[in-house]
Amino acid sequence: MQKIHDEKVTLSAEQHEQLLKTLKARFEKNMHRHRGLDWSSVQARLEAHPDKLWSLNEMERTGGEPDVVGYDSETGEYLFYDCSPESPGGRRSLCYDREAREARKEHKPQSSALEMAAAMGIELLTEEEYRKLQELGEFDTKTSSWVMTPPEIRALGGALFCDRRYNHVFTYHNGAESYYAARGFRGKLRV
Repeated sequence: MQKIHDEKVTLSAEQHEQLLKTLKARFEKNMHRHRGLDWSSVQARLEAHPDKLWSLNEMERTGGEPDVVGYDSETGEYLFYDCSPESPGGRRSLCYDREAREARKEHKPQSSALEMAAAMGIELLTEEEYRKLQELGEFDTKTSSWVMTPPEIRALGGALFCDRRYNHVFTYHNGAESYYAARGFRGKLRV
C-alpha cells in the first residue's frame, strides 16, 4: 500500500467525482450525524484539499463509509469518522502496531492497525471519540475496533479495543500482537 506522505497521491477525475457523489449521498442520508452543517461548505473544503480526498477514498475503498461527524470552528476543519455499521471489512485481522506484528513468531498478519492507518493518511479513533461515534448510532454490534492505546498500556504489551454489546459500549484490552477476523479499526480524518 502506498503511503500518502511518500509522494503526492491524487485521484483520477472519475474517482474524484464518484467519491464526492458517494460522500454527498451519505451526508444527506445521515443528517443526524452533522446537524447544522451543509454539504456545499463541506464540498468546498474537500475541493481545496485534494490530498484529503485520497485518504477519504482509502477509507471508502476499505469499507469504512466515512461521513462528517463534526466541525472545528477554530480551524475550519470538518471531522470525518468511519461510520460503517461494523468495523471496516478491508481493515480486519490486524494486530495493533508494527512492533506487535514483528514480535509474532508465526502467523504474522500482513499489516497492523497503526501501519495501515498511517499509509491511508488517517488516525485511529481514541476511546473518547469511539464513544462519541456510538452516540450517533449503533456500531460494532458484531465486530470490534482497535482504538488508540495510551503509551503506558502499550509499553506493557497491551492495546485497547471497543465494541457495542447489550446496548452498551465496552472497552477491553488484549495483547497488542493479537488479531481476529472480526476486529479492525475505525479511522478519523480532519479536512
